[in-house]
Amino acid sequence: MSEVDRVPSPAAPPAVAATAPEEKKGKEPEREKLPPIVSAGAGATAGLDRGSKGQISTSSSFVSTVNQKKEAAENRSSPTHLVFPNIKNVRDLPPICLDVRQKQRTSTDALSSEMKTPVLPEPILPVQPKTMKDFLEDVEKAKSSGDWKTVHDFYLTMFDSFPELNAAFKKDASASFNTIEDSGINAKFVNAVYDALLNTPQDIQKTVLKGIINSLLREWKGPRTKDDLRAYFILLQNPQFNNTSTYVIYAHLLRQIATLVEADHHFLVHWFKKLSQKRFKQLVERLLQFISLRLFPAKPEEFPPISKCSWWIPSASKVLALLNTANNLVHPPLIPYTDFYNSTLDHIDLMEEYHTWQSFGNSHRFSFCQYPFVISIAAKKIIIQRDSEQQMISIARQSLVDKVSRRQRPDMNMLFLNMKVRRTHLVSDSLDELTRKRADLKKKLKVTFVGEAGLDMGGLTKEWFLLLIRQIFHPDYGMFTYHKDSYCHWFSSFKCDNYSEFRLVGIYA
Repeated sequence: MSEVDRVPSPAAPPAVAATAPEEKKGKEPEREKLPPIVSAGAGATAGLDRGSKGQISTSSSFVSTVNQKKEAAENRSSPTHLVFPNIKNVRDLPPICLDVRQKQRTSTDALSSEMKTPVLPEPILPVQPKTMKDFLEDVEKAKSSGDWKTVHDFYLTMFDSFPELNAAFKKDASASFNTIEDSGINAKFVNAVYDALLNTPQDIQKTVLKGIINSLLREWKGPRTKDDLRAYFILLQNPQFNNTSTYVIYAHLLRQIATLVEADHHFLVHWFKKLSQKRFKQLVERLLQFISLRLFPAKPEEFPPISKCSWWIPSASKVLALLNTANNLVHPPLIPYTDFYNSTLDHIDLMEEYHTWQSFGNSHRFSFCQYPFVISIAAKKIIIQRDSEQQMISIARQSLVDKVSRRQRPDMNMLFLNMKVRRTHLVSDSLDELTRKRADLKKKLKVTFVGEAGLDMGGLTKEWFLLLIRQIFHPDYGMFTYHKDSYCHWFSSFKCDNYSEFRLVGIYA
């Protein structure tokens, strides 16, 4: 387009200007394609100052062009003088008033292709490739004919991206399902696809893993959508992750789930609790196996060095915590709480885990004690016993230091919790001793029976425990009642005026 063509004609008469808003509504899409221009005045002076950086080669040619446009405008008695400041692109010019723009619309079709604003195409949403019935029929045909191409194409498309996963498994692809009560996923279809996957040729299974890798490598911008959460929820159920050869992919999936925000975890927890007992248990067992094999790998060369993948176990533990929370929300629970125990942890340095947890809490330093539901009763017992012993030694040492600092003669009995009891008043004497010596409760126990000679080398303490238990749990004593159906003792229903004896039982335990 020539320079003369870009000069707007004189301002429209009042009648035409009045109709401008009406025409603006009908032609708004066209207006976006017009190259805006700028009106004279302050902008003209500013444009002259920037003349050395524009498309016009010299300042003199630019001034000459401006003067020509100015004279042409005056000859037409234009009330407005327009100039073109020297800039790099016509689109960068600020807009002008409506009446001048209205005249410019007539020449839109004459614009060059470089000056027209490109129209971005609408994103194409994936459509559901197959129904569950169609998929199962294709699998049966493939098994009988040996031609797996149709099934292969289905898996290739479905696992190619998160949108494809949602298109394949969502009950309604157009619905958002932004609720914790319904994930919007066709669980039966998911189970059917995964059950069939393990019986397909190896090239199909490799195709699925490649698609998952591409999905996880996607560059994320902004928060996750509910469709993203649904994709994580579906991928986590993939039975291929039982194989150690897939653990690198599995670890990255767990890491992305573990690093989601709390609100996203809230949705996943409530979706987990809607899984069947069988599928839920498979998820838990898969995660426990992943942790165990990372701690004690059968083939260490299969995995990266522990220094390069220290985040594997913390990520798996975090996802396991989500499943444990979901299990506790269901009454009765989907699986017993003992199914979350990891017996492999009995063979690690539990005290180191405990001290790390005590020193750093739930900070960046990982410890299995942050997730006590995975530690078995036997392991917890070891931790409590060793911690109690260490505390007893520490308290005894501190008592000895205090005694020496006051220049007093140390008494070795001060290193123990010394209890003197009568056999005829075993419970009451024991209660009185424990009440008076609360400060020494963490010291090592030493029992003496009044009127009896002998040193407690462990035998008297064991006898005291045995006699105390027999007396406290005897039905005639009235504290506990034995239930034959459950083979256990429970608190007695009789009204009690003094509950201090129950405190003794707690301290004893």
